[in-house]
Amino acid sequence: MATESRHHTHASSHDQRFYDTDIPARLDRLPWTRFHTLLVVALGITWLLDGLEVTLAGSLAGALKDSPALAMSNRDVGLAGAIYIAGAVLGALFFGWLTDRLGRRKLFFITLALYIGATAATAFSWNLWSFMVFRFLTGAGIGGEYTAINSTIQEFTPARYRGWVDLTINGTFWLGAALGAVGAIVLLNPSMAHGDLGWRLCFGIGAALGLLIMLMRLWVPESPRWLMIHNQPEAAERIVADIERRCRDQGLALPALDSPPLQLRARHHTPSAEVFHSLFVVHRRRAMVGLTLLTAQAFFYNAIFFTYALVLTDFYDVPSSSVGWYVLPFALGNFCGPLLLGRLFDVLGRRIMISTTYALSGVLLTLSGYLFEQGMINAVEQTIAWMVIFFFASAAASSAYLTVAETFPLEIRALAIAVFYAFGTGLGGMVGPTLFGALIESGERTQVWYGYLLGAALMLAAAVVQAVYGVAAERRSLEHVARPLSQMESAD
Repeated sequence: MATESRHHTHASSHDQRFYDTDIPARLDRLPWTRFHTLLVVALGITWLLDGLEVTLAGSLAGALKDSPALAMSNRDVGLAGAIYIAGAVLGALFFGWLTDRLGRRKLFFITLALYIGATAATAFSWNLWSFMVFRFLTGAGIGGEYTAINSTIQEFTPARYRGWVDLTINGTFWLGAALGAVGAIVLLNPSMAHGDLGWRLCFGIGAALGLLIMLMRLWVPESPRWLMIHNQPEAAERIVADIERRCRDQGLALPALDSPPLQLRARHHTPSAEVFHSLFVVHRRRAMVGLTLLTAQAFFYNAIFFTYALVLTDFYDVPSSSVGWYVLPFALGNFCGPLLLGRLFDVLGRRIMISTTYALSGVLLTLSGYLFEQGMINAVEQTIAWMVIFFFASAAASSAYLTVAETFPLEIRALAIAVFYAFGTGLGGMVGPTLFGALIESGERTQVWYGYLLGAALMLAAAVVQAVYGVAAERRSLEHVARPLSQMESAD
């Protein structure tokens, strides 16, 4: 079927350019193609890197404590987790701002290069503070990746697939977790690597993988939606036309367009005052929902997962070299949750599925925390309990990023992701590992149990907020969920 592009340029009396475009409608009508699959692999693998880094930090806790060069305590392990998160927070804010100004494509190369350099440098840490600095920079790279990649994937994915794709991609975090666990099992084995060499080689895994990903991204184009609102409609047209041509070459039919074109006012960037007015005044209810969801999941996840190895070693006497075996089933549950539940977020809707997964996570953590506090379960049973809990919690956490990415205007999408990721992760992610490190240091199960109760309470509160104030964004164009700031009033 021929492309029925509707693209017209006009000029106002003040020589300000504005134009009609059907780019969003054409992107949303596309069937799922090889292009989308390759895009998801090349960009979505970012979450695998984050999973690798977080798992290494947890699985290597025992080795880092035993390292003559680092000599870390339990508190230091928790602090290292918090510093990684602090880097991710600041990196998300800085690179998120740049992503909206300079484009998605430039930034997902810059942030990946930072990650590769910093995680490689971590392998050469010579003392505790050099390790902390390199972990901060690694986190900054990953935080920047979140904003650039989430924006790009959201803006390319047809509306009817957006929920499942986003959740599944976020779930690949746990493939990285499994990779990190296997790496720790192999490289911490004294027969494979002696002394400090094992944990240093583990961090080298991330750098090697990052270089491979860099090559995979070379063919990924700029987001047509970003080009469209940054006064480059001709470039956006060329990219979309090329994707449509590939569809026709594969024998895939393109449905007729059934929505009017958008009329946009050309701009090169969005003023800061307009950004914050949109985030915290026009969309303040959505801001409250996004902040609540991200804060709750960040505390829930980071508090438990960054100290996962410490619970196993300190309370269940699991050798640090064996922690990876317990991470693998945990990672499996986390990956399967978004994969198997993701379709329901598009079919049953965001509001019911997000609130349900948050609530179930909180209730199940309360129950398993009580069994832990009473000493009624062993290490294997604890791992099974966490596997079930995080089957739901993983889908819940992924949906928090989905919510923030799709409920704010196109011009500020990356920055919105960054701001709420920063606030939520700063509140939940930095406090969680530090608090749980101190609770575990006490050696008292009851103290740890109080931490679990706090995490469960936050998830239940987030479930209520989503149920009442959540946005029904399923199967709707991004431009219909949140009107672009540059859209002309007459186009409504």
